[in-house]
Amino acid sequence: MDREFILQMERELKGRVSLSEKQMEQFYRYYELLTEWNKVMNLTAITEMSEVVTKHFVDSLSLNLAVPELGKHPWNIIDVGTGAGFPGIPLKIAYPNIKITLLDSLNKRIKFLNTVTEELDLDCVETIHGRAEDYGSDTKYRETYDLCVSRAVANLATLSEYCLPFVKVGGCFIPYKSGKLEEELKNGTGAVGKLGSEIEKIVDFTLPNQDIRNLVVIRKKKVLSRKYPRKAGIPGKEPLQ
Repeated sequence: MDREFILQMERELKGRVSLSEKQMEQFYRYYELLTEWNKVMNLTAITEMSEVVTKHFVDSLSLNLAVPELGKHPWNIIDVGTGAGFPGIPLKIAYPNIKITLLDSLNKRIKFLNTVTEELDLDCVETIHGRAEDYGSDTKYRETYDLCVSRAVANLATLSEYCLPFVKVGGCFIPYKSGKLEEELKNGTGAVGKLGSEIEKIVDFTLPNQDIRNLVVIRKKKVLSRKYPRKAGIPGKEPLQ
């Protein structure tokens, strides 16, 4: 295992997350698999080790700034639009007691995630190939999760309609956002209200040598109407107001 990798992880996590030697090895193997698979399929544009540590691993683990008790309970979490597994896989490595579901619309990414899960010997991980609109209406997944997280690129209104159907009443949807949120909040607050939820707080943080990042904590207040999520494609084309 690369010593610089270890030092950077420890330096940038600043004691917020304590990782064992095994967990550090899991993170390094994840980095190796990511770069290996990325040679034959498009998983990420970020492949330099130092950037993977900062922009993928440390960024993913920043969820504990919004949920400090993350390691104290066996949370049931779904990561919507997980892509190459961010933030879900880093969260599972750092907090092995959580249950994590990884949802993505591309099957080749799911195959990659299955390989990662197997090689890193991670348990209580479910991978799902499909659309959020479809699984959010499925009674097996609807309103069953304590937390829904997403680093997917979509406006707050659209992303909330994709993700809030998965969250149980009293739970939270927490999207990772970048920088200037004013316009998204202006357009998204009404949508969040229509989805039986409210924005509880916004946690700002800065990654080393990066711009400001945001965690938007959205609390589910009541059972969601069955009319949401709308059919595939509509939330993106016609965001709720």
